[in-house]
Amino acid sequence: MLQQSIQVLSGVGEKRAKDLADLGIETIEQLLSYYPFRYDDIQERQLSEIQDQEKVTIKGVVVSPAVVSRFGYKKSRLQFRMMQNHDVFSVSFFNQPYLKDKVEVSEDIAVYGKWDAKKKSLLGMKILGSNSEGDFAPIYHVSKAVRQATLITLIRQAFDAYGAEIEENLPLSLIEKYRLLSRKEAMYAMHFPTDRKQHHQAKRRVVFEEFFLFQMRIQGLKKAEKAEVNGLAVLYDVDRLKEFTRSLPFELTHAQKRVTNEICHDLRSPKHMQRLLQGDVGSGKTVVAAIALYATVTAGFQGALMVPTEILAQQHMESLNQLFDPTKVCVALLTGSTKTKERREILEALANGEIDIIVGTHALIQEGVDFANLGLVITDEQHRFGVNQRRVLREKGLQPDVLFMTATPIPRTLAITAYGEMDVSIIDEMPAGRIPVETRWIQPPQLNQVLEWTYKELNAGHQMYVICPLIEESEMLDVQNAVSIYEELKEFFAPKFEVSLLHGKMKNSEKDEIMEAFKNNESQVLVSTTVIEVGVNVPNATMMLIIDADRFGLAQLHQLRGRVGRGAEASYCVLVANPKNDTGKERMKIMTETTNGFVVSEKDLELRGPGEVFGFRQSGLPEFSAGDLVADAHILEVARDEAQNVWQMEQWQILPEYAALATYLDQESENQFFD
Repeated sequence: MLQQSIQVLSGVGEKRAKDLADLGIETIEQLLSYYPFRYDDIQERQLSEIQDQEKVTIKGVVVSPAVVSRFGYKKSRLQFRMMQNHDVFSVSFFNQPYLKDKVEVSEDIAVYGKWDAKKKSLLGMKILGSNSEGDFAPIYHVSKAVRQATLITLIRQAFDAYGAEIEENLPLSLIEKYRLLSRKEAMYAMHFPTDRKQHHQAKRRVVFEEFFLFQMRIQGLKKAEKAEVNGLAVLYDVDRLKEFTRSLPFELTHAQKRVTNEICHDLRSPKHMQRLLQGDVGSGKTVVAAIALYATVTAGFQGALMVPTEILAQQHMESLNQLFDPTKVCVALLTGSTKTKERREILEALANGEIDIIVGTHALIQEGVDFANLGLVITDEQHRFGVNQRRVLREKGLQPDVLFMTATPIPRTLAITAYGEMDVSIIDEMPAGRIPVETRWIQPPQLNQVLEWTYKELNAGHQMYVICPLIEESEMLDVQNAVSIYEELKEFFAPKFEVSLLHGKMKNSEKDEIMEAFKNNESQVLVSTTVIEVGVNVPNATMMLIIDADRFGLAQLHQLRGRVGRGAEASYCVLVANPKNDTGKERMKIMTETTNGFVVSEKDLELRGPGEVFGFRQSGLPEFSAGDLVADAHILEVARDEAQNVWQMEQWQILPEYAALATYLDQESENQFFD
């Protein structure tokens, strides 16, 4: 019954149904679960206890008719008097003459506004009426076509007609364990709470349910992946792998050894590998990837390493060739720039098994690229893949094992939601001897002093990145900014040092040329509008200057900072910023206090929220209607653990206690989370 169209409700014709559909409301259930995003507290306050200029809701009786006086062009003031107990005060509303119809002498009303103690008057913002059962008025996201009052009327009507049809979808054991309200009670109290306590209990239940159902789907997907019969068992040569690891020019860190063991265990298993490898900038993910690829080759399989850009592909190719130098592993590079004849030869060698490892951009998984025996696909920095995109990637070829790598530390709560169907390995330790990048925050007037200091650093043979302000509204303005900064610096450092410019409007081939010249120290200062590619490795670059740093998010700043400090020399990141608000100042402060990417990403999540940090559309990260990934992180973790417990039970779907849950999940199997 709850899946019926909202058109069964009185007052909902085709036009209103379309307007409601624009809000995502098409069925009775969607209407009942369209929760308020906040509540106005309309608890009665005594005039004697209200502070001057406090925003407050005052209930009282209207004791004078509402009068509208007009002045200026389309300006008006609505005035009337109210009485609370025996205290009379005036109420004014500006430019809302239509409220006159809501004010009737001798009627009780509640007005929300700002109290002026000296004038004993209330500057009204809204008349709350009696939308709430108790001391709370629900406030919904609405549109011009659908008003608050309309929505509340329809929700009441739906509860009256169909409230009895709301069925429980959580097992009784969980409801009792966490002392949760029933689904029906919670849904009603989300719309019409009588007090704070009831609202808290209702929200607690609704958030848990939302997170738990999402995690049930994610954990189900994870279990299905593990159970696939056509997964590969990569039975690598243990002795050869140990010999290769011993031949490396450095000792692996404990963290690298731990994650390598986790990955190798997955490779040997006949179950399909789906693993995310997280590691901060410079923590040594490439070496771990090389070990996994070598293991795959010793088992007679081929490996593929996909990266977002050609310059990164080239760089990974060079790194792997160095690491595999003592072995007979054949590594090839395939990018958009590969010449036609060479491309044909590579594709032929790949198809007949002569090439062991192929490095390239995501073009590797397109049609026409055939492998003799693909066993492992590693993707680097593809942290914006959604659940469905990852599924498509897995289905290429003969179900190869898949390892995703990212140098973008992902906060725990986002990892649980965005990558819940994956196993996660974390390199949480930096190689010995790496000097942390020193970060300083300066105001714009100090820039000239800093440039004098950078001149001395360049004299010592080092190089510098200069990142220009990010102007989201206009890429052209970005370019103009960069060009003017480039011209100034070119003049400042001439004739001794070469300054080059990189921006988004250039062709890829131009960008590659400029980056290559910088890598070869043919230019000493690189001015760029775009974020320097993650993973670009120029050990000689020891300085990073970020202009208007407060325009960037914390995670972006941390990624930029990771472009320096890649050699043995001390490195510096200078943030030039004059933040206008406390959040901006806090971001600068955090950057100067920690170089730990995981700490930075957690702070970024707290300050900006998941939508800003991750980008919902690109990441496949769901938008929850009631749950907040930051404020309700502890509930998310509990929900994940409980979902895992359920999936560990054999055939839980046929157990009587879980019948309602299984039915509900079946009905919702095409859920929006997996779009």
